[in-house]
Amino acid sequence: MDIFWYFFFTILGLEIGSFLNVCIDRLPAGHSIVTPPSHCDSCQQRLKIRDLIPIFSYLWTRGKCRYCGAQISRRVLWVEITAGALFALLFWKYGLTLDYAIMAFYCCIFLVILVIDLEHKLILNVIVYPMMPVALIISSLYPQPSVHQFTNALIGGAAGFFIFLLIYLLSRGGMGMGDVKMAAFIGLAAGIPGIFTAILLAIISGGIIAILLLLFKLKKRKEGIPFGPFLAIGAVATLLWGKPILDWYLSLFSFGL
Repeated sequence: MDIFWYFFFTILGLEIGSFLNVCIDRLPAGHSIVTPPSHCDSCQQRLKIRDLIPIFSYLWTRGKCRYCGAQISRRVLWVEITAGALFALLFWKYGLTLDYAIMAFYCCIFLVILVIDLEHKLILNVIVYPMMPVALIISSLYPQPSVHQFTNALIGGAAGFFIFLLIYLLSRGGMGMGDVKMAAFIGLAAGIPGIFTAILLAIISGGIIAILLLLFKLKKRKEGIPFGPFLAIGAVATLLWGKPILDWYLSLFSFGL
């Protein structure tokens, strides 16, 4: 029976990944994610059902529009694969629970933010602002309504906001306000001490990637690297495994005591 559910949620993740690609394409341009129906950006031809099958449509047409031959970004394929893999992973971790639904929702949001920031160096208000109250509501009501959870989420949001606001002011343009707003959103979702775990993971992963990019001469020293993707990775890792990660990190300082 588990095999059926793994298959079901993988397919569901692939389908949702296809929708996330629509969001990634349209939101930076300020377009509706509902209308018009899916179409080729080059020839404007409306896509048929056979053109919208995740992964298979892309592979069948070799990454090109069936009607005009325009190249389709490989990102379309990778977002679908990533979403499918995440949905399967979440089922393995949580099963058919409310935890699954909440974590799947957050993974989708952070995946969209990550890709948009990579492609456009933008963290969109149209995503972050609505997600702030949503994260606060989820944090305060789950696993049960609690004033403590509400307060914890608010403190986490405030901590994320003010830490990154200070970095923004000190960096003098090295970091954008989008990162500040995103840190506040993550704090509302992860609370305290989750926001610190997410920031730590973002800094570590960002530093490793930056060093690799410089070593392989894929980036120059003065070229900026979007920090939003690393915040997104840190946030997802914290929401999924925050306590074990934090316990392991703190154990490094208590070793031998």
